Parts: sequence; structure tokens; C-alpha cells
Amino acid sequence: MAAKPFDVRRQTGFATMAILCFVVLYLPIGLLVIYSFNQGESIAIWEGFSWRWYVSAWENEQVQAATIRSLIIAFWAALISTSCAVLAALATTRQERFRGYTFVFAMINQPLMVPEIVTAVALLIFFAMIKVQTGYTGLGYLILAHSAFCLPFAYMPIRARLQGMDLNLEQAAMDLYGTPWRVFRRITLPQLWPGILAGAMLAFVISLDDVVITEFVKSAGQDTLPTYMLGQMRRVVTPEVNAISTVLLAISVVMVVAFYFLSRTKKKPTGG
Repeated sequence: MAAKPFDVRRQTGFATMAILCFVVLYLPIGLLVIYSFNQGESIAIWEGFSWRWYVSAWENEQVQAATIRSLIIAFWAALISTSCAVLAALATTRQERFRGYTFVFAMINQPLMVPEIVTAVALLIFFAMIKVQTGYTGLGYLILAHSAFCLPFAYMPIRARLQGMDLNLEQAAMDLYGTPWRVFRRITLPQLWPGILAGAMLAFVISLDDVVITEFVKSAGQDTLPTYMLGQMRRVVTPEVNAISTVLLAISVVMVVAFYFLSRTKKKPTGG
């Protein structure tokens, strides 16, 4: 009698551990969302349903400024990191393996392997030297820092999309004397768009939620929404923070769901 294939779902305690992990992960998030609608000022005592804290956050000028700043930084970081990720993905998938390929791949994905606090301190020192020499203290540093950190998050779905694409169309276009730019614009880019959009959305979400790098790199008066929330929690915690967190959570969920659908590859129909 043939042995049954290994199935982790049949292992003793698997269901219990899975349920426990989901409870630990999602119960705090669920409580955060629930208490964002609390009428009172406590984040632990329910005093009735109300939109009070959403209205308060909407009318808070500091929240408005931090939100606009966060969106500007996330937009430019997503644009820059995705543009660089497209070039890097083309260089590492449409070329034969070259000397130093592994090193280049590791450098692109360095932010994923190195602790974020190390990257933040390194960027702080680097940008501090530039600030001393130039006197510039604008948002450019945050945009560049977020772009560098978001690069691998944009690179991975774009690279995966390129690896899953059929090369026959590109090779046929080149056989018909298409220039590299024309082949890319007419053949590669239309097929690559889902991966580019998925990478851009993932980079946008990562930038929008970042705290550590932002806290180290930002200058005075450059709070983003996450760093503003961190500052508020150091002073006094009210359900307004829950309301802002819930909105960020909703944005992140929408972006991740869209990323999932865009990054899926359609199965080719099999001929009968």
C-alpha cells in the first residue's frame, strides 16, 4: 500500500496553531477598528458608537498636513523606485548571466536583508553630510530615502512578471528588425504593465506606512502621518489615533488586494 503524501494540515495541532496565530494577528486589529468608533476618549472602555474621532481627525490641521506630506512622499517614492525597478528587472532577466549578477541581485534586495534601523542610521549620516554642505533640508531626502527602501518591493513583482512572460513575441519583433526601444514599447511594456502597477502599489503602501526611516531622516516640521501618530501616542492616546490607523489599514488592504489581482498570472488554456 502506497504511503500517503505528506500534508501539513493533517499534523497534530496544526488547526489549533493556525487559529491561535490568526487570533493573535487579527484580534488586536479588530479591536483597534472597533474602538475607533468609540464615543468616549478611552481606547479600552466602550462608551457608545460615534463618528466623533473620524470627524476630529478630518478637521485636524496637523493630520491634514501630515497626510498630504505622506501622500506626496509615497507618490514620488513609488514613481522613482518603480522606474528603477523596471530597469533593474530588465537588466537581470533579459540579459545572460554576467559576472557579478549575484552581487547586483543582493544589492537590489539589500533593504530586505538588512535591519531597517541600520538602513535608517546609514541614511541619516549620509544625508547629514549633504545637509551640511548644501544647507538644503527639504522633502527630497525623505523621497530619496523612501525610494531606496521601496526599490526591492517594486522590483520583485516586476521581475516575477518578466520571468513569466513568453519571449517568442519579443524575439519575433527583433527578427522583423524592431529596434530595442520599439520592441520594449510595443511588445514588452504592454505585457509588463500589471507587474509595474503591482510593484508601484506595493512601494506606495510601504512608503506610506514607514516610520523608522522617516523618523531618522526627516527634518523639523516634516512629520508624516505615521510619525505624527507616534508623537501623539507619546503624549496622550485617544481614539483619534485608532481612526487614523483604521483609515491607513483600509488603504493598505485595498492596495494589497489590488496588488494580488494584478500580480496573478492567467493560466493558458490547454488545447483539446
